[in-house]
Amino acid sequence: MSVYEDRRHAGRVLASVLAPYAGRDDLVVLALPRGGVPVAYEVAKRLGAPLDVFVVRKLGLPGHEELAMGAVASGGVRVLHDEVVQGLGVPEDIIDAVAAAESREVARRERAYRGHREPFHVTGKTVILVDDGLATGSTMRAAVRGLRQQNPARIVVAVPIASAITCQELGEEVDDIVCAATPEPFYAVGLWYRDFTQTGDEEVRELLEGGAIPPVTRPMHVAGGRHGL
Repeated sequence: MSVYEDRRHAGRVLASVLAPYAGRDDLVVLALPRGGVPVAYEVAKRLGAPLDVFVVRKLGLPGHEELAMGAVASGGVRVLHDEVVQGLGVPEDIIDAVAAAESREVARRERAYRGHREPFHVTGKTVILVDDGLATGSTMRAAVRGLRQQNPARIVVAVPIASAITCQELGEEVDDIVCAATPEPFYAVGLWYRDFTQTGDEEVRELLEGGAIPPVTRPMHVAGGRHGL
């Protein structure tokens, strides 16, 4: 496949694949910041859906922060990897301390990105979770598990580029998955973008302000099946 020009271009391509979801009055698009926001902005604009962020922070094991004990996410949700916590016998007070610190960072980032706007409520909604790509899928997997605690009606994961195996495996955990392209060999997300410049906080704020629109009320169109596998 040819590479995407940048994240906005990738979002327009992804939106075309997500067209069956356009116009649903129960639809919300959530971006994983920061790289997922430009992609999700184009998706939300073309589907006529409100845009918000879903912030996820890894809970690193103290002294071995690269090892994830779990994650915390927007809305006060916490997900633990039981095999790590129980296998290493991590004390509850250690988990609580790390979770508290990362939850403060989630809150800080939400204030920085969203300002004083309230987050969109997703209970009973069809939620499209968007990022700029899937490699191992660990962050997206944490987001899915965290989001599920807020009781959405359906969770759809959507990315412009992904590892085929990750797309397939993650598809077993959600209601629908849209991976616009799954090239082999995959290597890394950034290789499939001509411009993969880091997305800044100011750009995130501007895009969220531009995408904070109310849902469009139109006849509901139910999309089925899995895509891009």
